[in-house]
Amino acid sequence: MLNPADQAFATALAETLPDGVVGPVAPSYLEDPRGLFRGIGQVLARPGTTAEVSRIVRFCAERSVAIVPYGGGTGLVGGQVKPDAPEPLVLSLERMAAIREVDTGGNVMVAEAGAILAEVQAAADKADRLFPLSLASEGSCRIGGNLATNAGGVQVLRYGNARDLCLGIEAVLPDGSVYHGLRRLRKDNTGYDLRNLLVGSEGTLGVITAACLKLFPKPAETATAFVTLASPADALALLTRLGDTLDGLVSAFELIHAQGLRFVGETRPDVRLPFADIPGWSVLVEIGGGTGSNVTERLTLALEKAMLSGQVQDVLLAQNESQRQEFWTVRESTPEANKRIGAISSHDISVPIHVLPEFIAAGQDLVAGFGPLRLNCFGHLGDGNLHFNVFPPNGASRADYLHLREPVKDAVHDLVHQVDGSISAEHGIGRLKAGDLVKYSDPAKLAAMRSVKQALDPKGIMNPGAVLAVSAQ
Repeated sequence: MLNPADQAFATALAETLPDGVVGPVAPSYLEDPRGLFRGIGQVLARPGTTAEVSRIVRFCAERSVAIVPYGGGTGLVGGQVKPDAPEPLVLSLERMAAIREVDTGGNVMVAEAGAILAEVQAAADKADRLFPLSLASEGSCRIGGNLATNAGGVQVLRYGNARDLCLGIEAVLPDGSVYHGLRRLRKDNTGYDLRNLLVGSEGTLGVITAACLKLFPKPAETATAFVTLASPADALALLTRLGDTLDGLVSAFELIHAQGLRFVGETRPDVRLPFADIPGWSVLVEIGGGTGSNVTERLTLALEKAMLSGQVQDVLLAQNESQRQEFWTVRESTPEANKRIGAISSHDISVPIHVLPEFIAAGQDLVAGFGPLRLNCFGHLGDGNLHFNVFPPNGASRADYLHLREPVKDAVHDLVHQVDGSISAEHGIGRLKAGDLVKYSDPAKLAAMRSVKQALDPKGIMNPGAVLAVSAQ
């Protein structure tokens, strides 16, 4: 049985901590970017050290008060807001934003959980290194949240998800004890891997306070192209061709549908679209290599051959860094354009890459069966992750079609399940998909997850309702 974080609780907690750590919750901490949830809470804690996080968590554990960890507030599945009673303590890591160390010899960085992703990237760049995690929200999301949700982004194809970019973590467990796991080892077979258990757990098993991150050499040469194609099948064939001929140099391969470009053009007149006539399908591809790798020449040759074979219709190759940034601005403006249009139902899914063309065709037919809806299908083709988002007809009110949200979502997720895909590729489960996790998960996996949750968090104070619905914990 959980107790509320009320004013009496706040007064008692504040007495154990330095001034300014505990205070009232501003409305922004209770907001969900998609407006699907509204959090509750009176008390906000903003610790500045891991020791303070430990004291806060122990205090809550002793009093059976729920904790909702808060990073940048950019999560899209309701993991950072608790809408139901009792009121939780909102625990923000924003003051823990230091880059503790950059080790160029070992190609590692130690960053605190509250460091904004763009600042982590900049710290790596200053040291002539690359931290490759790249998201549309990188100017506001924080590395602790990225790890807690195992974020993906546009360079997973070459570098992997957030989990793959993390060597070690420091975290406060549900009893207030500190896991000192900031090890820099590439090999460590000393029992169960707590790092990989906590990464992706969305704050339900502990609070990540710092991480040891992998760095990479910065590509000395980069080539970027916008490519138009007739179909997703041609895009997949092009991906195979580039993978076979470019020696693993492809870092991004983003599939874009005409609807996405139309949305950007409609809502972002400041963004220059790459094509005068919007193509049915296009791909934004980028490759990078070391000095002398001749990536521009190699990409140009590969795309010329693809055109001759009929896989590619047209190619725009970025001529300089300014044009490269213009290309990426189009892609990175898509989520904001979607938000401004207003989706009925959004789906972050992954399917086996070889079935992507058939899945997209079946998904288009499925959505069309609900009426004259608009579908924006885009995403990271190279790793099988699609953002399959459904919108009302042009000129229609979103509110008039919200009754279709659940049936559309169920139909799309059923289709994903039929091809052995995942209903959550990179956004996490949060509260939005907790019911879907039960519906589509392997029973043995679900039982193991419940056992882990019970073992590490027997009082159920860590982000209750996220990932595992409270009744399933």
